[in-house]
Amino acid sequence: MSLTGNAGTTGAPEPSGGPAGEGEGHPGHVLVVGAAAAGLSTAEALRRKGFTGRLTLLGAEEHPPYDRPPLSKQVLAGAWEPERSRLRTAEVLAALNAEFHLGDPAVALDVAPRTVRTASGAEHTADAVVVATGVRPRALPGQDGLAGVHVLRTLEDSLALRADLLPGRRVVVVGDGVLGAEAAATARGLGLDVVLAGPQDAPLAAQLGPLVSGLLRELHAERGVRLRLGSAVLGLESEGGRVTGVRLDGGEVLPADVVVVALGAVPCTEWLEGSGLALDNGVVCDARCRAADGVYAVGDVARWQHPGLGRLVRLENRTNATEQASAVADNLLGDPVEYAPVPYFWTDQFDAKIHVHGVLPVDAEVTVEDGDPAARRFTAVYRSGGLVTGVIGWNMPKQARQTRQRLLTPEGLAAARVPAVAPAGPTLPVAQTPPALAQGAAAGAVAPALTTALTTVAPTPDRTAPSADLRTTPEGRA
Repeated sequence: MSLTGNAGTTGAPEPSGGPAGEGEGHPGHVLVVGAAAAGLSTAEALRRKGFTGRLTLLGAEEHPPYDRPPLSKQVLAGAWEPERSRLRTAEVLAALNAEFHLGDPAVALDVAPRTVRTASGAEHTADAVVVATGVRPRALPGQDGLAGVHVLRTLEDSLALRADLLPGRRVVVVGDGVLGAEAAATARGLGLDVVLAGPQDAPLAAQLGPLVSGLLRELHAERGVRLRLGSAVLGLESEGGRVTGVRLDGGEVLPADVVVVALGAVPCTEWLEGSGLALDNGVVCDARCRAADGVYAVGDVARWQHPGLGRLVRLENRTNATEQASAVADNLLGDPVEYAPVPYFWTDQFDAKIHVHGVLPVDAEVTVEDGDPAARRFTAVYRSGGLVTGVIGWNMPKQARQTRQRLLTPEGLAAARVPAVAPAGPTLPVAQTPPALAQGAAAGAVAPALTTALTTVAPTPDRTAPSADLRTTPEGRA
């Protein structure tokens, strides 16, 4: 499927061309690999900042760009028609003056000429390439081809799960992070029998700490979600090609007609193997989100050196997709900028709207700044070494934002850093990476241990909640 905007430029002077980041002027042609939120945000940021050259977006899915956060809530609940999740109308996409090639995933990148080959055999060569291929869900052993087992990443995933949520069916959600907790809340809101299973003692314990995760545990239990927490899931039981239960490490089998697997996600980087780019839990980049000369990464797939945190970070959320895209556009257009956001996410579960700014170390000192946790309306401040590292708000988004602006400083964010650990995989190739990136990789700063999942999400106009950063929680996330 190909969607092409108006041909030609807008009448402005012709771009100088040449590889991005080299010489003066803009690249003549930018190729964005990925046509979801991060890819679209990159294209829009380039146009907004004055880029008039050729712009091409490649998408693995056949759909025009759509929003993922509503998939676990509004679309799954049936409150939204699928079309409402689209990020832009056809008219707005046409006005972007970009070529969209959809339903044709990238399969290889040749870094030197900046050529991307797709599954159809097409080749696209540009002056600059932006990798925005996102992530894919993790799976349980044996789930492929088993009826009644679902993941939740694409529009088709959400619609298929909704069609399986029939009255009277027993649903087991495997995974106690953001996505799992949201899916459990939505299914319970539809009146189904719901069990939430996972290794933590409360939903989102690794992300939120004991105070807020404990309140979430109480909320889910009050609303009728049955909790089987503190146990690992070993596998699935089935009969006749359909799932019948979920097997826990203690031997218990949870009866199930439908299973939702929410065990995190893996960056979509297989197509980049052999390209010479550094790949380690994402596309490894320097502080400017640059993976190699003329090659950048943005969104869920990008793992970049965060100047404030002093370590490599990968965030899976809508806020990061938009903000990082703006930084990448600046760097592509010759306005060098390091990308150093304050991590942020929010999640809606039942009537709870939880907003998190910064980093919440598990051993942080927590003080209530405003409101009352007993009333489930409060803000709390997290401190490490006397410095504020994060702020959380429960049904107090405005107050949480104001507290973050008042108390959370770059010094406090840096206080959340932890010692780096050795990478689990082979040494990263650094020969073809930019000097700043090569220096960081050679120093061993490639797999920092986080004490919290740096989950962030977009405060979109319709107030949809996020997908999680599924990297560092105890859900088997790498």
